[in-house]
Amino acid sequence: MIAMRTGPARLLLMLGFFALASLAARAEETPAQDGRLKEVIAGDHRSEKNKARDKYRNPFETLTFFGIRPDMTAVEIYPGRGWYTEILAPYLKDSGTLFAAEHPGDPSYAALQRSLDAFDQKIQDAPELYGEVKRTKLTKEGHIAPPGSADLVVTFRNVHSLMGSGTEQEAFAAMFKALKPGGVLGVVQHRGDPNVKQDPKAGLGYVNEDYVIELAEKAGFDLAEKAEINGNPKDTKDHPKNVWTLPPSLRLGDEDREKYLAIGESDRMTLRFVKPTS
Repeated sequence: MIAMRTGPARLLLMLGFFALASLAARAEETPAQDGRLKEVIAGDHRSEKNKARDKYRNPFETLTFFGIRPDMTAVEIYPGRGWYTEILAPYLKDSGTLFAAEHPGDPSYAALQRSLDAFDQKIQDAPELYGEVKRTKLTKEGHIAPPGSADLVVTFRNVHSLMGSGTEQEAFAAMFKALKPGGVLGVVQHRGDPNVKQDPKAGLGYVNEDYVIELAEKAGFDLAEKAEINGNPKDTKDHPKNVWTLPPSLRLGDEDREKYLAIGESDRMTLRFVKPTS
């Protein structure tokens, strides 16, 4: 009886051993990476105002879902004033590379120029913290990083802006072009009501999840996974000043301020796409 059970038993033991070895290898690697990411997020270089938004933006959970590692080449689309750059650049500084694919600019848009200037100042003032952030422009030509060089491209609440300028298809094509085969595109975006027809210009600031998936798939991506990390069921998506009624914009000023503070920031989709390997 013992002899008859030896073969399967050994096989199970071997399988168990390899499974444990694999888990151990991941355990040795992941906590160090996670610990470094948490350290950066908690860093003194981030203002209390920016940290207060972590409960809505969930940077640790979001970046972990996208699979970030400190040795990656990553591209951040439209970094704005650098809320996420404050996390990405220090995390990638020592062994990775960060490309900041900025808005090409518009001299007639003063608020945009102030945002670009604020980003410049942030990076220039602390080179020891941010390292060499490679600056590019997200233009119709799509040269946001050398083709096939990036492990990860991330875009946070930008799809509506791309749609507003009519450049969403070129932008997704540029992201696809920049990524290596097997590379990841991470998208966070204000999520629209699926019962409301999508405005091609996304004037409300919200974009239907199916529409974003269609854009990405049209560019060549495969949808890998969805997450509710940044979901907010309190957001009814029918506000007087659209998505900008909610914090942090609070476009109504003091009118119903407590009501909108209680809702919090917008309901957001969090999607991970992959560039096929063949």
